Amino acid sequence: MATLEDIGVSAGINLLSAFVFLVVFAILRLQPFNDRVYFPKWYLKGLRTDPLTSGAFMSKIVNLDFRSYLRFLNWIPAALRMPEPELIEHAGLDSAVYLRIYLLGLKIFVPLTIIAWAVLVPVNFTNQTLELSNLTYSDIDKLTISNIPLGSDRFWTHIVYAYVFTFWTCYVLRNEYDIIAKMRLHFLASEHRRPDQFTVLVRNVPPDPDESISELVEHFFLVNHPNHYLTHQVVYNANKLASLVAKKKKLQNWLDYYQLKFSRNQSAGRPTMKTGFLGLWGAKVDAIDYHVSEIEKISKEIAEERDRVRNDPKSVMPAAFVSFKARWGAAVCAQTQQTRNPTLWLTEWAPEPRDVYWENTAIPYVSLTIRRLIMAVAFFFLTFFFMIPIAIVQGMASIEGIEKAAPWLKFLIEQKFIKSVIQGFLPGIALKIFLIFLPTILMMMSKFEGFTSISSLERRSASRYYMFNFINVFLGSVVTGSAFQQLNKFIHQSANDIPKTIGVAIPLKATFFITYIMVDGWAGIAAEILMVKPLIMYHLKNFFLVKTERDREEAMDPGSVGFNTGEPRIQLYFLLGLVYATVSPILLPFILVFFGFAYVVFRHQIINVYNQEYESGAAFWPDVHGRVIAALIIAQILFLGLMSTLDFAMSTPFLIVLPVLTLWFHKYCKGRFEPAFVKYPLQEAMMKDTLERAREPHLNLKGYLQEAYSHPVFKGDEDEDSDEYEASEKWEHESVLVPTKRHSRRNTPLPSKYSGSPTPSLPEIDDKNAHP
Repeated sequence: MATLEDIGVSAGINLLSAFVFLVVFAILRLQPFNDRVYFPKWYLKGLRTDPLTSGAFMSKIVNLDFRSYLRFLNWIPAALRMPEPELIEHAGLDSAVYLRIYLLGLKIFVPLTIIAWAVLVPVNFTNQTLELSNLTYSDIDKLTISNIPLGSDRFWTHIVYAYVFTFWTCYVLRNEYDIIAKMRLHFLASEHRRPDQFTVLVRNVPPDPDESISELVEHFFLVNHPNHYLTHQVVYNANKLASLVAKKKKLQNWLDYYQLKFSRNQSAGRPTMKTGFLGLWGAKVDAIDYHVSEIEKISKEIAEERDRVRNDPKSVMPAAFVSFKARWGAAVCAQTQQTRNPTLWLTEWAPEPRDVYWENTAIPYVSLTIRRLIMAVAFFFLTFFFMIPIAIVQGMASIEGIEKAAPWLKFLIEQKFIKSVIQGFLPGIALKIFLIFLPTILMMMSKFEGFTSISSLERRSASRYYMFNFINVFLGSVVTGSAFQQLNKFIHQSANDIPKTIGVAIPLKATFFITYIMVDGWAGIAAEILMVKPLIMYHLKNFFLVKTERDREEAMDPGSVGFNTGEPRIQLYFLLGLVYATVSPILLPFILVFFGFAYVVFRHQIINVYNQEYESGAAFWPDVHGRVIAALIIAQILFLGLMSTLDFAMSTPFLIVLPVLTLWFHKYCKGRFEPAFVKYPLQEAMMKDTLERAREPHLNLKGYLQEAYSHPVFKGDEDEDSDEYEASEKWEHESVLVPTKRHSRRNTPLPSKYSGSPTPSLPEIDDKNAHP
């Protein structure tokens, strides 16, 4: 069990590591040859020029201005200087709201920390309960609730504080939800025109023997949305075609490389290569001729596959992106039920084109339920079986575990400093290393479930990451860890006293989380800004693969905020802070350092590095709010259970009220603010449409939307019909004759699968004379 000295050693190691990372970063970012690694966002925006193209040779590689090294920390005020409206314009609302999660942590925990250290810590410390017991404890545990005698009236201080931090947290959450909801509505109202504002994704289109999917979709929306339907794009299963296109691109890059190599040194002769695996064996051939022939072959395969996808009805999925003449029409369609059967013609807002995860658009809708059931079972086993290796690793990363596994190291690890390092640093770093591959596994599971947008993939992965952290990292460490630490005590006491011992022992686990916070939240955040992996990969690519300016841009790896990994980590700190705010407030200052430091680091990264893949308009905020509420309720329930083991049963009526009030508050916020994140107000849509008509009366909207949701492998095709690029219909509503291949008779009612309800009889439509 870590002592106060162990915590001090761990803090020193992590602070030193963080300082070294920051100094190295400050030096590396000043070097011209690293400019594209630490400022890629400005290059992608075209607002920064490459310093390697001008000046003396040495100045292109190394920064010779020694005065700049004296200002190596000026990136911190620079990161804080950009105002939030400018940050939204520069990086988008998603990035700005992501940063507000860190600010939310500061708003909640700064006052709670001040109150806790001014009131709770003295109340806890001025007792001798642990000294008089035979429990295993350290000096730092004297600051926790475990140091108060059973049944003491001092517990009323903690109960009052539980009410204080509950009401304060809810107050801050309510204000933040209100602010972000207004930011989202303002962002949507002031945002430039985007295809997803006019488009819905339609899924589970029922089959029809007389019409293709494309004709069926067009017919359905011309009948049911006659005044607003504009165009549509069916969804193709083009995964094989996409892999061929990617393969051709790779071959083209190698061809460019060999051609450039030959042009630079023709005296060395034409480059050669081996055709075997990784070029290690096989026939030796002319590299340029080989790649030219391979590109010709794959180009023919691409053309054949493209024709097959276009002409094969089996390649068309029962889904389509349907675009409307106005935002109002899209909002009505996306937010209403289309037919009597709620499982057919399902509509939802389309993600923006760059947010679409095209590989999953080819998954039949009927298989999604089965896929998600399989992944739910897989996640269950992953979560609970993962606890076994985590427990083993945590056990080995302790003094007792090392002595048991390697008795010959006992003399070394019993040294005072080594022992402090092991107890104060090793458990946290062991857990951090063990969880490295978890985000990749969870993202793969989310992709298998079939979500059609990158944002929804990240939100699902984040949700599961949070559940994993709660069950394995939090519950697994607190409950089982504390129980095993007191195992000897349990064996030699009566069964009636075991619950009390657990109640006293749980707060003692706070020392482990302090070490984890310092490893992950201090040194880990500092390592984030150093960007070791992108730095190494860029220079390797730049040395071996970069041939043109375009290659150099592709070698940059700005990455993105990474909502699926960053947000669950933040939520773990919310959970730890709220759970331990009352029982062990010693943990709160360490959490404050994390929130403050991470806010500065990620603000710098968002301004200079990260290039967000999509823009959802902060659609993730209800998830953030819900998880903080969940952490608050968990903290209240655990505190209620803890007090019941401390001979203070009279607290139960007072504490049982808190979860009830918190659930009521969550229901209020859900009804008051969440609609702004899941629906688009028709009033806002009409206002934006009216303004756009006045400003651009001759807007060619159909030309703008025609290929917006075409699969990337089809864009730029020369085989497209010229008719598909004709000007859009005028804004005025026109009567539409609906073409159909269905064999209908005069005065036959329209089939219910189109309209979903009985309709008056329609005149017979002559296919020969009908026109769209």
